[in-house]
Amino acid sequence: MSKALLICNGQNSPALLKRLAKECDFILAADAGADAALAAGLTPNAVIGDLDSASPRARKRLKNVPFIHISRQDNTDFDKALHWLCKQKFTACYIAGATGKRMDFTVGNLLAAFAYAKRMEIAFKADGWTLWPLVKSKRFCAAKGARMSLIPLTACRGVSLKGLKYPLHNARLKAGDTMTTSNVVQATRCEVTFSGGKLLLYVED
Repeated sequence: MSKALLICNGQNSPALLKRLAKECDFILAADAGADAALAAGLTPNAVIGDLDSASPRARKRLKNVPFIHISRQDNTDFDKALHWLCKQKFTACYIAGATGKRMDFTVGNLLAAFAYAKRMEIAFKADGWTLWPLVKSKRFCAAKGARMSLIPLTACRGVSLKGLKYPLHNARLKAGDTMTTSNVVQATRCEVTFSGGKLLLYVED
């Protein structure tokens, strides 16, 4: 499995970025995410986007790093980055800094990720939580007692939960249902299975 770390220009934790970088094979910064990478003491392997927001300081310090310019204006730098990673055949991606600061970008990034979730495993990371956009069933590990929420964005069929305080079996969820929020992890290995739809899986560290 080849795993990338995508650094965006939202709310970032330098300590988290350093930890995630150690787990990844490649670091890609989405435009001004280059500044966030440098602030964490990291040098990205490449910077991508329409390149209208990376600072002159970042450009100077990263003069030996490829800057991939994509001029189209009908999608975001986040979308450009995920599309490029899929073309490069990465099979997994941690995303940091794609949430916080602007709510429109936060919601847009969460939704845009679903277009790529069939082609690589995607996990949004921040201090204290991980969020996966799911289009298929998933097993995950978490600490006992951690809070977990499952948020349906579309109608979902055959939803089952294992390893949690409130299990579920073959349920139907409609978009916006709240019955699967604020569950509690009871086993170190848990599972979400479903046969159709789009879900956000949120787990606190």
